[in-house]
Amino acid sequence: MRLVGTVRPVALQKGMVARCMSNDESQLVSSRRNPRIVEARKLAQRKHRAQQGRFLVEGLQLLQMGLDAGARPREAFFCPEIGDEGPAREIVDRLRNAGADIISVTPHVMGALAERDEPQGLVASFDIFGVDLEEHLPIGELGDSGMRGLPEIPSDGLVLILDRLQDPGNLGTLSRTADAVGASAVVVITPSVDPFEPKAVRGSMGSIFAIPLIRAREAELIVSWLKGCGLRVVAADAHAGEDWGDTALTGGVALVVGNEARGLSDDLEPLIDARVRLPMAGGAESLNVAVAGGVLMYAWLRRRMPTLADGRG
Repeated sequence: MRLVGTVRPVALQKGMVARCMSNDESQLVSSRRNPRIVEARKLAQRKHRAQQGRFLVEGLQLLQMGLDAGARPREAFFCPEIGDEGPAREIVDRLRNAGADIISVTPHVMGALAERDEPQGLVASFDIFGVDLEEHLPIGELGDSGMRGLPEIPSDGLVLILDRLQDPGNLGTLSRTADAVGASAVVVITPSVDPFEPKAVRGSMGSIFAIPLIRAREAELIVSWLKGCGLRVVAADAHAGEDWGDTALTGGVALVVGNEARGLSDDLEPLIDARVRLPMAGGAESLNVAVAGGVLMYAWLRRRMPTLADGRG
């Protein structure tokens, strides 16, 4: 691979272990104006993620989870002076084996790519993934396999529907919790915050790679499909509905969490089968959407646990 920009030979720093390097790592990119560095830095902006079809991932745990899930890496930027330890090197080898170009960079360049105060010396770009619902044509009746490319949803499963959220931290945290409770998918109704926003990816702690992601513009279409899969559509509501969802959050559920400021959107209102709320014993008027959604997902899991235990025999 030919690197364009300012490069210099790799110098062995104090404490660095000499080892054979691939051709990709035999030169060190030292300029933030290198074209590949410029393009990678643009991925902090949504429009450039969409144009390039990829997003940046930072952090050894997140990179490990992405590779474990089979996500496709394109480039990996590795700083030997920072990340020349066993775990980072192992992930670099895995990224290379998965087809990524490995580009060695100086700490100065890594500082421009990383968002952490103390970078771990490795940042990689991955292909954007997930399913855009409107791109998949219906096949007969909507149901278990009613559309090509959509994940299989069990009739007793949980799907989290995020109704036009705007905060990336909330989206990331909710995705992580959905993964923790064993949800079958996360649906993002657009327009919304980008699931591949760096803060959303970090907030998910890698769960964005572990749980199927579906994007949809038409609320009626996604709800019709999920009802065809046997799910009841239940909305989180700060003021109305059954406390704790004692009966609503049983069996197959599509749990809808509304926008942080506006709550449930008008096009979803007539599609809801039930509402659930969390009792407020103190002076607070409401909960953060990620907190409320997390509590309700675990309320669903608590009711499901005896069934799971029975299934384990």
